[in-house]
Amino acid sequence: MMPEQRFDVLIQRFSASDFEPSADRAYSAQPFTELIKPAPTSINVLPLNVHSSREDALYVVCKRAIDICISLTAILILSPIILVTALAVKLYDGGPVLFSQVRVGKKGREFRCFKFRSMIVDAEAVRNTLIDKNEHADQRTFKIMNDPRITPPGRILRRFSVDELPQLINVLRGEMSIVGPRPPLPSEVALYSDYDFQRLAVKPGLTCIWQVSGRSKLAFPNQVKLDLEYIRRRSLKTDLAIILKTFPAVLNGDGAA
Repeated sequence: MMPEQRFDVLIQRFSASDFEPSADRAYSAQPFTELIKPAPTSINVLPLNVHSSREDALYVVCKRAIDICISLTAILILSPIILVTALAVKLYDGGPVLFSQVRVGKKGREFRCFKFRSMIVDAEAVRNTLIDKNEHADQRTFKIMNDPRITPPGRILRRFSVDELPQLINVLRGEMSIVGPRPPLPSEVALYSDYDFQRLAVKPGLTCIWQVSGRSKLAFPNQVKLDLEYIRRRSLKTDLAIILKTFPAVLNGDGAA
Protein backbone atom coordinates (compact mmCIF):
# COMPACT_ATOMS: atom_id res chain seq x y z
CA MET A 1 0.00 0.00 0.00
CA MET A 2 1.34 3.45 -0.95
CA PRO A 3 1.99 5.86 1.97
CA GLU A 4 -0.74 8.23 0.76
CA GLN A 5 -3.29 5.40 0.62
CA ARG A 6 -2.25 4.18 4.06
CA PHE A 7 -2.74 7.64 5.52
CA ASP A 8 -6.30 7.78 4.12
CA VAL A 9 -7.03 4.39 5.69
CA LEU A 10 -5.82 5.62 9.08
CA ILE A 11 -8.03 8.70 8.93
CA GLN A 12 -11.05 6.53 8.20
CA ARG A 13 -10.15 4.17 11.05
CA PHE A 14 -9.98 6.80 13.78
CA SER A 15 -12.72 9.20 14.82
CA ALA A 16 -11.99 12.81 15.71
CA SER A 17 -12.55 12.11 19.41
CA ASP A 18 -9.80 9.50 19.36
CA PHE A 19 -7.26 12.23 18.70
CA GLU A 20 -8.36 14.83 21.21
CA PRO A 21 -5.63 15.30 23.84
CA SER A 22 -6.80 14.90 27.41
CA ALA A 23 -7.03 18.11 29.42
CA ASP A 24 -5.51 16.47 32.46
CA ARG A 25 -2.32 15.38 30.71
CA ALA A 26 0.72 16.60 32.59
CA TYR A 27 2.25 18.08 29.47
CA SER A 28 -0.86 20.03 28.43
CA ALA A 29 0.44 23.13 30.24
CA GLN A 30 4.09 22.44 29.54
CA PRO A 31 5.87 25.53 28.14
CA PHE A 32 7.21 25.16 24.63
CA THR A 33 10.78 25.74 25.78
CA GLU A 34 10.67 22.37 27.52
CA LEU A 35 10.18 20.69 24.15
CA ILE A 36 13.59 21.85 22.96
CA LYS A 37 15.25 19.25 25.17
CA PRO A 38 15.99 15.62 24.33
CA ALA A 39 12.90 13.49 24.89
CA PRO A 40 12.93 10.92 27.70
CA THR A 41 13.33 7.24 26.92
CA SER A 42 9.77 6.50 27.98
CA ILE A 43 7.41 7.45 25.17
CA ASN A 44 3.83 8.13 26.24
CA VAL A 45 2.06 10.57 23.92
CA LEU A 46 -1.62 10.59 23.06
CA PRO A 47 -2.53 10.25 19.34
CA LEU A 48 -2.86 13.62 17.63
CA ASN A 49 -5.64 14.98 15.50
CA VAL A 50 -4.61 14.01 11.94
CA HIS A 51 -7.61 15.75 10.36
CA SER A 52 -5.41 18.48 8.90
CA SER A 53 -8.38 20.03 7.04
CA ARG A 54 -9.48 21.34 10.44
CA GLU A 55 -6.32 23.34 10.94
CA ASP A 56 -6.74 27.01 11.64
CA ALA A 57 -7.02 28.70 8.22
CA LEU A 58 -5.20 31.86 9.27
CA TYR A 59 -2.21 29.91 10.57
CA VAL A 60 -1.98 27.86 7.37
CA VAL A 61 -2.12 30.97 5.13
CA CYS A 62 0.40 32.89 7.25
CA LYS A 63 2.75 29.90 7.48
CA ARG A 64 2.75 29.51 3.71
CA ALA A 65 3.40 33.23 3.21
CA ILE A 66 6.29 33.09 5.69
CA ASP A 67 7.70 29.99 3.96
CA ILE A 68 7.76 31.81 0.63
CA CYS A 69 9.30 34.99 2.07
CA ILE A 70 11.99 33.19 4.06
CA SER A 71 12.96 30.79 1.27
CA LEU A 72 13.22 33.55 -1.36
CA THR A 73 15.19 35.80 0.99
CA ALA A 74 17.50 32.96 2.00
CA ILE A 75 18.22 32.04 -1.62
CA LEU A 76 19.14 35.65 -2.42
CA ILE A 77 21.28 36.23 0.67
CA LEU A 78 22.99 32.85 0.52
CA SER A 79 23.54 32.85 -3.25
CA PRO A 80 27.34 33.31 -2.89
CA ILE A 81 27.50 30.27 -0.59
CA ILE A 82 25.26 28.32 -2.95
CA LEU A 83 27.51 29.10 -5.93
CA VAL A 84 30.73 28.25 -4.07
CA THR A 85 29.19 25.01 -2.82
CA ALA A 86 28.07 23.99 -6.31
CA LEU A 87 31.56 24.68 -7.64
CA ALA A 88 33.24 22.69 -4.83
CA VAL A 89 31.01 19.65 -5.37
CA LYS A 90 31.57 19.70 -9.13
CA LEU A 91 35.33 20.16 -8.96
CA TYR A 92 35.87 17.37 -6.43
CA ASP A 93 34.87 14.43 -8.64
CA GLY A 94 33.07 15.88 -11.66
CA GLY A 95 29.76 14.31 -10.62
CA PRO A 96 26.36 16.04 -10.48
CA VAL A 97 26.02 19.01 -8.14
CA LEU A 98 22.52 18.17 -6.93
CA PHE A 99 21.17 14.94 -5.53
CA SER A 100 17.43 14.27 -5.60
CA GLN A 101 15.68 11.55 -3.67
CA VAL A 102 12.07 10.48 -3.27
CA ARG A 103 10.76 11.41 0.17
CA VAL A 104 7.36 11.09 1.83
CA GLY A 105 5.51 14.28 2.68
CA LYS A 106 2.16 15.37 4.07
CA LYS A 107 -0.48 12.63 4.16
CA GLY A 108 1.96 10.18 2.60
CA ARG A 109 2.41 12.06 -0.68
CA GLU A 110 5.78 11.38 -2.28
CA PHE A 111 7.96 14.12 -3.77
CA ARG A 112 11.55 14.65 -4.91
CA CYS A 113 13.69 16.25 -2.23
CA PHE A 114 16.78 18.17 -3.34
CA LYS A 115 20.22 18.37 -1.72
CA PHE A 116 23.74 19.31 -2.67
CA ARG A 117 25.46 16.00 -3.32
CA SER A 118 27.66 15.22 -0.32
CA MET A 119 28.33 11.55 -1.12
CA ILE A 120 30.00 9.55 -3.85
CA VAL A 121 28.05 9.22 -7.08
CA ASP A 122 26.87 5.63 -6.45
CA ALA A 123 26.02 6.20 -2.76
CA GLU A 124 22.51 4.75 -3.05
CA ALA A 125 23.81 1.47 -4.45
CA VAL A 126 26.44 1.22 -1.70
CA ARG A 127 23.87 1.89 1.05
CA ASN A 128 22.57 -1.68 0.99
CA THR A 129 26.04 -2.97 1.90
CA LEU A 130 26.13 -0.77 5.00
CA ILE A 131 22.80 -1.67 6.61
CA ASP A 132 24.50 -3.70 9.35
CA LYS A 133 26.49 -0.59 10.36
CA ASN A 134 23.41 1.50 11.06
CA GLU A 135 24.03 3.26 14.39
CA HIS A 136 20.30 3.63 15.09
CA ALA A 137 18.66 0.80 17.00
CA ASP A 138 15.94 0.17 14.41
CA GLN A 139 15.70 0.42 10.63
CA ARG A 140 13.14 3.24 10.54
CA THR A 141 16.07 5.63 10.30
CA PHE A 142 19.56 5.12 8.89
CA LYS A 143 22.63 6.95 10.11
CA ILE A 144 26.35 6.17 10.16
CA MET A 145 28.37 8.79 11.99
CA ASN A 146 31.48 8.16 9.86
CA ASP A 147 29.71 7.16 6.67
CA PRO A 148 32.40 6.08 4.15
CA ARG A 149 30.23 7.32 1.27
CA ILE A 150 30.57 10.96 2.29
CA THR A 151 33.15 12.97 0.32
CA PRO A 152 35.62 15.38 2.03
CA PRO A 153 33.72 18.48 0.86
CA GLY A 154 30.50 16.67 1.76
CA ARG A 155 31.56 16.38 5.40
CA ILE A 156 31.89 20.16 5.63
CA LEU A 157 28.55 20.67 3.90
CA ARG A 158 26.80 18.25 6.26
CA ARG A 159 28.41 19.63 9.40
CA PHE A 160 26.85 23.02 8.77
CA SER A 161 23.73 21.73 6.91
CA VAL A 162 24.76 23.56 3.72
CA ASP A 163 23.87 20.40 1.77
CA GLU A 164 20.20 21.01 2.60
CA LEU A 165 20.00 24.52 1.11
CA PRO A 166 18.47 23.24 -2.18
CA GLN A 167 15.45 22.16 -0.13
CA LEU A 168 14.50 25.83 -0.20
CA ILE A 169 13.27 24.94 -3.69
CA ASN A 170 11.00 22.30 -2.15
CA VAL A 171 9.68 24.97 0.23
CA LEU A 172 8.92 27.34 -2.66
CA ARG A 173 7.11 24.53 -4.49
CA GLY A 174 4.94 23.90 -1.45
CA GLU A 175 6.20 20.36 -0.87
CA MET A 176 7.96 21.35 2.36
CA SER A 177 7.80 24.06 4.99
CA ILE A 178 10.56 25.86 6.86
CA VAL A 179 9.44 24.12 10.08
CA GLY A 180 8.02 20.62 10.27
CA PRO A 181 9.02 16.97 10.76
CA ARG A 182 11.92 15.91 8.55
CA PRO A 183 10.81 14.03 5.40
CA PRO A 184 11.44 10.25 5.60
CA LEU A 185 12.33 7.78 2.85
CA PRO A 186 9.57 5.49 1.50
CA SER A 187 11.58 2.50 2.75
CA GLU A 188 11.52 3.96 6.26
CA VAL A 189 7.79 4.74 6.11
CA ALA A 190 7.14 1.12 5.11
CA LEU A 191 8.35 0.17 8.60
CA TYR A 192 6.20 2.75 10.42
CA SER A 193 3.57 1.72 12.92
CA ASP A 194 0.22 3.52 12.81
CA TYR A 195 1.53 5.63 15.69
CA ASP A 196 4.66 6.64 13.74
CA PHE A 197 2.55 7.44 10.69
CA GLN A 198 0.95 10.36 12.51
CA ARG A 199 4.06 12.48 11.95
CA LEU A 200 3.00 12.74 8.28
CA ALA A 201 -0.07 14.79 9.24
CA VAL A 202 1.68 18.03 8.23
CA LYS A 203 4.19 19.17 5.63
CA PRO A 204 7.78 18.10 6.31
CA GLY A 205 10.22 20.87 7.15
CA LEU A 206 13.79 22.08 6.76
CA THR A 207 14.12 22.18 10.53
CA CYS A 208 12.20 20.67 13.42
CA ILE A 209 12.18 20.36 17.20
CA TRP A 210 14.47 17.36 17.39
CA GLN A 211 17.02 18.91 15.06
CA VAL A 212 17.58 21.60 17.66
CA SER A 213 17.47 18.97 20.44
CA GLY A 214 20.39 16.76 19.47
CA ARG A 215 19.58 16.23 15.76
CA SER A 216 20.69 12.80 14.52
CA LYS A 217 21.77 11.78 18.04
CA LEU A 218 18.13 11.26 19.05
CA ALA A 219 16.65 7.77 18.68
CA PHE A 220 13.71 7.49 16.28
CA PRO A 221 11.02 7.04 19.00
CA ASN A 222 12.19 10.30 20.59
CA GLN A 223 12.12 12.02 17.21
CA VAL A 224 8.51 10.91 16.74
CA LYS A 225 7.55 12.09 20.24
CA LEU A 226 8.90 15.57 19.56
CA ASP A 227 7.35 15.67 16.06
CA LEU A 228 3.92 14.87 17.51
CA GLU A 229 4.36 17.46 20.24
CA TYR A 230 5.17 20.03 17.56
CA ILE A 231 2.14 19.10 15.47
CA ARG A 232 -0.09 19.47 18.51
CA ARG A 233 1.32 22.83 19.53
CA ARG A 234 2.21 24.33 16.16
CA SER A 235 1.72 28.07 15.85
CA LEU A 236 3.61 31.00 14.36
CA LYS A 237 5.24 31.59 17.75
CA THR A 238 6.32 27.96 17.96
CA ASP A 239 7.72 28.04 14.42
CA LEU A 240 9.69 31.21 15.17
CA ALA A 241 11.14 29.66 18.33
CA ILE A 242 12.37 26.63 16.38
CA ILE A 243 13.82 28.78 13.58
CA LEU A 244 15.75 30.91 16.09
CA LYS A 245 17.12 27.81 17.82
CA THR A 246 18.16 26.34 14.46
CA PHE A 247 20.91 28.91 13.85
CA PRO A 248 23.11 28.02 16.87
CA ALA A 249 22.46 24.30 16.27
CA VAL A 250 23.67 24.60 12.68
CA LEU A 251 26.69 26.77 13.56
CA ASN A 252 27.72 24.33 16.27
CA GLY A 253 27.23 21.36 13.95
CA ASP A 254 25.58 19.65 16.93
CA GLY A 255 24.56 16.11 16.09
CA ALA A 256 25.21 16.50 12.37
CA ALA A 257 26.55 13.49 10.47
